[in-house]
Amino acid sequence: MDFRPVSAIIFKRRVCVGEMKLRKKPGNLSALRPAIGSIPLCILVSCYILAFCNDTFWHKAADYLGSGTGPLWTLVLAMVALYVAAATPFSTKYIIKPFLIFLVIVAAVASHFTDSFGVVIDSDMIRNAIETTPAEAQHLVTRDLAVHLAIFGILPSLLIAWTKVDHRPFVSKVVWNSATIVISLAIVAVCGITYSKEYTAAVRERRDITKSLNPITPVVSTARYFLSAGREASIVVQPVGTDASVRASAGQMNKPRVTIIVAGETARAESFSLGGYRRETNPQLKARNVVYFTNTTSCGTATATSIPCMFSRFTREEFTHAKARANENLLDVLAHAGVDVAWFDNNTGSKGVADRILYVDLANSKDPRFCQQGECLDGMLLEKLDDWLDHVKGDSVLVLHQLGSHGPAYYLRYPEHMGKFFPDCRTSELGRCSAGEVTNAYDNSILYTDYFLSAVIDHLKARSSHMAAGLIYMSDHGESLGEKGLYLHGTPYLFAPSQQTHVPFLTWFDDDFTQSMNLDTACLRQSATGPTSHDNLFHSVLGMMNVRTSVYQPELDVFSKCRPGNS
Repeated sequence: MDFRPVSAIIFKRRVCVGEMKLRKKPGNLSALRPAIGSIPLCILVSCYILAFCNDTFWHKAADYLGSGTGPLWTLVLAMVALYVAAATPFSTKYIIKPFLIFLVIVAAVASHFTDSFGVVIDSDMIRNAIETTPAEAQHLVTRDLAVHLAIFGILPSLLIAWTKVDHRPFVSKVVWNSATIVISLAIVAVCGITYSKEYTAAVRERRDITKSLNPITPVVSTARYFLSAGREASIVVQPVGTDASVRASAGQMNKPRVTIIVAGETARAESFSLGGYRRETNPQLKARNVVYFTNTTSCGTATATSIPCMFSRFTREEFTHAKARANENLLDVLAHAGVDVAWFDNNTGSKGVADRILYVDLANSKDPRFCQQGECLDGMLLEKLDDWLDHVKGDSVLVLHQLGSHGPAYYLRYPEHMGKFFPDCRTSELGRCSAGEVTNAYDNSILYTDYFLSAVIDHLKARSSHMAAGLIYMSDHGESLGEKGLYLHGTPYLFAPSQQTHVPFLTWFDDDFTQSMNLDTACLRQSATGPTSHDNLFHSVLGMMNVRTSVYQPELDVFSKCRPGNS
């Protein structure tokens, strides 16, 4: 039987139907949609992410391996193969497009911060981002970020969404995907073996190379953070220093003893004139006879790590977030001793340190004298300090948590009329300012901290007739202002620059407080040039307040060697 007439009729009907559809939809662009196989799409997207969202990674790799050398080009091949191997398992219908778009968006956002500020998006940085406030976050959501995201994230994502992906039958897809993964991993292995010596040395000497790889580092770091947070959520806090008590003060002093702990924010020691900075950024503190410790290092490079660490009994080498969650801290020990303890916050919170004491959040204040754009100047804390001091009845400790010099909007950390260094950068988009303008704005914020600390001292002096007072100031971490291409803070401690880990630390005591401690101030000034760190805060404050407890370690108390018979 001849089927040709039947087939001809069917063919003609299909053509006619197709013509009818096209006539109904004259603007139909479906015929223009590019079509591509799932594996080629994975290869293209991998190449795109590596080429356009990893500028910092390739610059670091080229600096270490040498531009245009065999190890560098072999690394390019290995990275493409590695990304293809990672993406291919997701190259199935309904999954491949959302997955690849997710990678592109994450890589685009991360590359903006990595390339613009030298930021490494590790688990601590993810913790900082999640624990920050909307007001603080708004300074990072800039026009530059929006443009970068539109060009390198949204446009390629739209192209991926529009592209038609041709999928093989299930069995064939399993075979091809498996073969692609095996071949890709084999390429990675051969490349790694070929230049194993060079790559091993690079990873060992320059761990920051792999830390800047997008989107692998942000994705892995986020997963690690949530796994850690999940484990920490079930932690039960264990008491510390329940045997604490206040021993009698030296001499005949019967006044309440008051210590103000100022937890600084983003102040770097290199910008403190008390430590030798060429600019006079601490004129008022210099006039108040403070003791400045010139060689102090931080526990971390971000608030979420440093604040819990500096108030814990653990040294930097011992510290973990889980340990901090599982153990009471300095403020709890003081409370066990009968000291009245409180925390006033003008930042992003106490990070769990003040969970069991009086906590006052001032960061959301609407006072127009101090607050704008959802943030407040630290001067607001001074009014609250006055009211607190007026109600002191016994030995007391108050923590003032500054907003300090937190960037990138340094210009919002001080009233413009109190600035001294101009022109200053008046935007949070630091790339739009010169290096000098950025430095001027930051130095003005340090100048305002100088005013703030001096004002705290003056408020204490004004009450010297009925209380003995002391102040201890220590910043949580420092800040990079473009040195070595880095800005802001949060660089992993292993390769963080000194600008982020060298922090200011100073103390001031009135005569009665000095006498109550039996403190030799001449000895303290002489010893202030030695190495100190966040490790010392826990034990030094206990020593200041004459608290006796089994968890106190005199060797970590910066005052103990200068208190004859009291160490």
